[in-house]
Amino acid sequence: MKIAVSSDHASFELKEKVKKHLESTGHEVTDFGCNSEESCDYPDYAAPAARAVAAGDVDYGVIMCGSGQGATMVANKIKGIRAALCRTIDDVIGTREHNNANVLTLGARITDHTTALALVDTFLKTPFPGDERHQRRIDKVNRL
Repeated sequence: MKIAVSSDHASFELKEKVKKHLESTGHEVTDFGCNSEESCDYPDYAAPAARAVAAGDVDYGVIMCGSGQGATMVANKIKGIRAALCRTIDDVIGTREHNNANVLTLGARITDHTTALALVDTFLKTPFPGDERHQRRIDKVNRL
């Protein structure tokens, strides 16, 4: 799979670990930055990563910031994105099965690296079943 990743300075270290993990498991990763722990603004990196998902240039996105909240807000401003901030495996399974989320957002200050990698793996392995009631709801969201 092709995966977009991005971070701000607070989540740079986590992004690097996620990126390395994704590459080691055979995924093609496009890194939208940032490229250091020097202070920066998360929208500058989250938006291009989300746009790549929306355009179909990549299959999914994993977008991070300190809390995950800002990255989620930015990603969800992009038409066609269904980004979800997840902290547990149940969060991930639910948002993939019910919302067909295409962007996973993570908060580096609230999610340890081991948990983050488990969340990423679960996100990528959990299919959207495509049942009628969930698709109906997604279609309504997409018309907003």
